[in-house]
Amino acid sequence: MPAPVPPRRARVRAPRLSGRRWLGTGGGAPDLRGRVVLLDFFTGSCVNCVHVLPELRALGERFGGELAVVGVHSPKFPHEAAPGAVETAVARLGLDHPVLDDAELRTWSAFAVRAWPTLVVLTPDGYVAATFSGEGHGEEVAGVVADLLRERDAAGPSGVPAAAPAPAPGPAAVPEPAPGVLRFPSRALALPGGTVLVADSGHARLVELAADLATPLRALGGFTEPQGLALLPPGVAAEVGYDVVVADRGAHALRGVRLADGHVRTVAGTGRQLRRRSGGGPALQQELSSPWDVAWFDGQVLVAMAGSHQLWAFEPAADPARAVVRVVAGTTAEGLRDGPAESAWLAQPSGLAVQRTGTGEVAWFVDAETSALRALCRTGPVDRAVPMVRDERMANVEPVARPGHAVTTAVGTGLFDFGLRDGPGAQGPPERRALLQHPLGVAVAPDGSVLVADTYNGALRRLDPSTGLVSTLAEGLAEPADVLVLPGAGPDGPALVVVESAAHRLVRLPLPRVLREPGAVQRAEVALPPGRVRLEVSVRPPDGQELDASGGPAAVLDVAAAPASLLRTGAGAAPGLLRELELDGAPGGGGVLHLEVRVATCDADGGPGAACHLHRRALRVPVRTDPAAAALLRLDVDLGAAGAAGGPTAGSSPPR
Repeated sequence: MPAPVPPRRARVRAPRLSGRRWLGTGGGAPDLRGRVVLLDFFTGSCVNCVHVLPELRALGERFGGELAVVGVHSPKFPHEAAPGAVETAVARLGLDHPVLDDAELRTWSAFAVRAWPTLVVLTPDGYVAATFSGEGHGEEVAGVVADLLRERDAAGPSGVPAAAPAPAPGPAAVPEPAPGVLRFPSRALALPGGTVLVADSGHARLVELAADLATPLRALGGFTEPQGLALLPPGVAAEVGYDVVVADRGAHALRGVRLADGHVRTVAGTGRQLRRRSGGGPALQQELSSPWDVAWFDGQVLVAMAGSHQLWAFEPAADPARAVVRVVAGTTAEGLRDGPAESAWLAQPSGLAVQRTGTGEVAWFVDAETSALRALCRTGPVDRAVPMVRDERMANVEPVARPGHAVTTAVGTGLFDFGLRDGPGAQGPPERRALLQHPLGVAVAPDGSVLVADTYNGALRRLDPSTGLVSTLAEGLAEPADVLVLPGAGPDGPALVVVESAAHRLVRLPLPRVLREPGAVQRAEVALPPGRVRLEVSVRPPDGQELDASGGPAAVLDVAAAPASLLRTGAGAAPGLLRELELDGAPGGGGVLHLEVRVATCDADGGPGAACHLHRRALRVPVRTDPAAAALLRLDVDLGAAGAAGGPTAGSSPPR
């Protein structure tokens, strides 16, 4: 007797597949008659959509021609709706099944889809059988497909039409890139000898280029989809036996590369994707989820773990078995929430850059899905313990990171706030705030400003920390994925190198003069108690000048905090350099105080040719709340040193 067939459930007739065009079919709609159809609603920017692709390939191999996989590209960002961007996404992802270009979201709306990715299973006779949102549903989909095929076979000739042969692939609707060295490069790293190492993601390799950025010197294989690159300090490299750490996104692993002979080894990850909450563990035993970038920060390798919306740390060791990984920031919730790193929300962190000053480090990172530029700072002693977490969920529950850092946002406000607009950052008026669109890369310029590869705007943007303003340095770039500062490169002196991923090349741009001189400075961390705190700012005019109050207050102090809840009272701009603040926060918490000092001075001699001047200095002061700390914060600002200011002092012990 044939196997029993599950009873047919009440189903809804599937809407018509309607879009701008078909890709990968020769132009017309594919023949889907008699087969189970699996619709994959995706967008090129979504890391979770990328995670679904191996599941789709496995289903295709399992069911062969009886299952038709169809992609439906439904864009989130405006850039993704451009025809060329759709073609680029299909080529970058290596899709070999038909794709409907749903630029106007007609099919998305008809199927009432609400999330990327969404999988919809259709019966051979055109009804909706099941819908799954998110990733990790491969086995569930396989069960539905197997049931539908049994139903179809049991129905016989009088039921569902027999499966039609799978259509032969039509002419490629996606243009191949012009022959060249690189294909969808993602990152560039300056090497000590003056060459540049490139993550050649589309060719699954690294390429070392000469200083002309065009001549290949060697290629290194052993990768699946390399993305981020980080150069280890020489002492660390000598100890562990490799010089560069590579974020191999496609393999869910970190690789170590020895530059002397090109040897590549796996240093973290198992090759399997992490699908549960984890605080970390032995590096070679811990699953990872789409590591996208890496950077040396705070004595360890910081990892942008895009797939789980977190920042991790990797501690290399001479004995690979002793290396560990741990969560540094993020709960796995996708969103934008500042504050202590262990409770912060991130959204597909994709690029890292570390700013080092005489008083500490700041790790700048871009969150692609919130189109945000954010920062990670020390707030106190770092707990480097690796907690044991036995939780099979991947959800926003208890923290898995340890205390010691805080996350703040400089640009960006949420998952669906994006665009191309210059102006003040996240602290400015909502209607004037600067906007980005799916940025993937970030770098720090010599003047201390932060450069952003604003990928979907095709632009290079600049955040000036001294003013909090965002400006545009260059436009018309082809999906720039990274930016690299080469201080002394080329015959024209310092330069910027932009990785134009969609153009499969690196381009050199002159370093604007405004970026060449040191600018605003990150202050050292201080401990302050919750409650009332006195802020005193001391200003030293440049030689030959004196404070001038003839046209109004000689000095104005503007105070803000990130998160804003750190300041109960005392925020805003007011005349004078003294301020009573009231801090909120639990012991061990904290955030960052943002201060701007505006000072008017005039030449002291007052004779012919004398002039008056307006000075502006911006300070970022990481704060750790400690009930035992003294309730006094003193800051010295020397207007004679361009962009410089003395470090903060508090009535407690010196900051660590």
